[in-house]
Amino acid sequence: MILTLTANPSIDRTITLTGPLERGAVLRAASMTSQAGGKGVNISRAAVAAGVPTVAVLPAGADDPFVAELGAAGIACRPQEPAGPVRVNLTITEPDGTTTKINNPGAAVERHHLDLLAAAVVEFAADATWVVLAGSLPPGAPAGWYAELVGALRGTSARVAVDTSEAPLAALAEALPASAPDLMKPNGDELATLTGADAEALEGDPRAAAVAAQELTAQGVGAVLVTLGGAGAVLVTGDGAWHAPAPPTTVVSTVGAGDSSLFGYLLGTERGLAPDAALALAVAYGSAAASLPGTTIPRPEDVDAAAVTPTRLDLARL
Repeated sequence: MILTLTANPSIDRTITLTGPLERGAVLRAASMTSQAGGKGVNISRAAVAAGVPTVAVLPAGADDPFVAELGAAGIACRPQEPAGPVRVNLTITEPDGTTTKINNPGAAVERHHLDLLAAAVVEFAADATWVVLAGSLPPGAPAGWYAELVGALRGTSARVAVDTSEAPLAALAEALPASAPDLMKPNGDELATLTGADAEALEGDPRAAAVAAQELTAQGVGAVLVTLGGAGAVLVTGDGAWHAPAPPTTVVSTVGAGDSSLFGYLLGTERGLAPDAALALAVAYGSAAASLPGTTIPRPEDVDAAAVTPTRLDLARL
């Protein structure tokens, strides 16, 4: 079972334009969709589609339409007391696949809201193979809260994956090795911020991304999955490093592609795949998500792992 925590969930509204985005202009929309979302929620959606048991922990009222929507989608929810209404995020997608996101901060939390979430995660982790701590933290949460939660989960049998950014990601890295999770999933920009590397260099050179990721595994992180957009992804573990380029993809929307990549890797580990095969599944899931509109999460029939060919990276030559 994959347990997901979405500490700052969102209603994701996506507007698809008929032409390029122009500031100050009157634009026409081809469509608009709205979906209960957030990084952890997206991973739970992918799990349901793939037939993998999942439970989603998040702050919302038990009778909130947000929770009802997830229930209707087959996601088992464990809602905890919220600090306020679920935020609304806006995504604007242009015909060429360019995506602009406008994210609201969410309701400000107090410590007891966080304690309720943490207690629920630790409780349900007893039945989980993976616990995924995903997304931003709401206003009022200390930047180091994910690092604290990783420590609290050490007493469970579940492996822990973290996918976050900005201050929470920096705080997690600063607390290594005490806060080291089993998996971290930065993108190229996030990895550059953590390691002091050049973001463009990492995006364009998988070996450079792998070398930078080694700085995290050297501090106790079990595995680092670095998503590189159109360049695919890199996986670094204590046993080696691999790169998998993305297959040819017509990009429709990049929203949720990183979440889908993370799920693809988790699914690979659930199936007992070798690291390179799990990486191929991660890239196939991410590419499938990019080819779908809005925040659509791919189903297994959308994913072609056979189209992805991973290669082992010989970092000793660098």
